[in-house]
Amino acid sequence: MSVEESTNKSQTDTEGFASMLDDGVVPHSGKGAHISSTATKQTPGMVERRKAAQQDDQSGGNQLDAGTTIKQLDPFDVLSFVRPGVQHGVYKNLRLGKYDIHSSLDLHGRTVDQARQDVWRFLEDGFAQGIRCCLITHGKGQGREEPAKIKSCVNHWLPQFTYVLAYHTAQKMHGGLGATYVLLSKSAASKQKTARQHQHRANKY
Repeated sequence: MSVEESTNKSQTDTEGFASMLDDGVVPHSGKGAHISSTATKQTPGMVERRKAAQQDDQSGGNQLDAGTTIKQLDPFDVLSFVRPGVQHGVYKNLRLGKYDIHSSLDLHGRTVDQARQDVWRFLEDGFAQGIRCCLITHGKGQGREEPAKIKSCVNHWLPQFTYVLAYHTAQKMHGGLGATYVLLSKSAASKQKTARQHQHRANKY
């Protein structure tokens, strides 16, 4: 690769990364991402959305597979997925755990059906709230009768959410092979809020 091509690629990654930051994905200023304690509080809105999600699930609203057609993974497999259009720099920072984690879900001890409902509600809630980066802890399932059962399900389910832009196995400090970072796109409401903020700043000058 020539110096000019290398420079152009670097500039493209930087611009794409800056664009994603402008959409609300902010790198952590320390050595890695952290889980915000405020994100796990049960607000009245979250409770109502969970009730609605439970009703949707009972009536067929939850479209995630029940677990019968899922490809079985090895406990030590690395999960990796990125949609076309997501910049290399953005995905790299997700993989390295450089984004703040604003919401987390622990699936330890859950059955496949419970995990299916939990993942659905968790991501629907997160997307509605404008969460950009979250963490799902599923465990490795090493030594179990069905190794990596929940991990395999999570890997199968995540691409079914159109607003999941990318995901990757977490860094060791966040659970390693037993956890996964998930990057979400912005909801329409969040985009409108960002646009209003930009307009407000523009009007000040």
